[in-house]
Amino acid sequence: MVDAAAPTEIRLKRAERVLEVAFPDGARYALPAEYLRVESPSAEVQGHGPGQKTIVAGRREVGIMRVEPVGHYAVRLVFDDLHDTGIYSWDYLRRLGEEQAERWAAYEAELAARGLSRDPPPRRRT
Repeated sequence: MVDAAAPTEIRLKRAERVLEVAFPDGARYALPAEYLRVESPSAEVQGHGPGQKTIVAGRREVGIMRVEPVGHYAVRLVFDDLHDTGIYSWDYLRRLGEEQAERWAAYEAELAARGLSRDPPPRRRT
């Protein structure tokens, strides 16, 4: 893996719920909002140490409301489920792109093993 330089482009496609990220070496990734949400680098998702990662279910329809710069090294993504504590460094965005297939397969397997779904729970009628 290359030590990630700053992306040359970060484009939020709200309607498609995708964040497109391009790097100086030509690598380009289309990262779905759901994937970015369930792989958030926040302590809420990753925990505070090895083996503490939380499986986040029910986020199939999540979107990204804003992409906020954090210095010259990262962005903060604000999701429409109000999660906003993850700081996505350039290196982490690159890894998410490079490892997308493997991470996504592991996520879906973990959901299945726990009897969880990507779909949000049904809304209760009042």
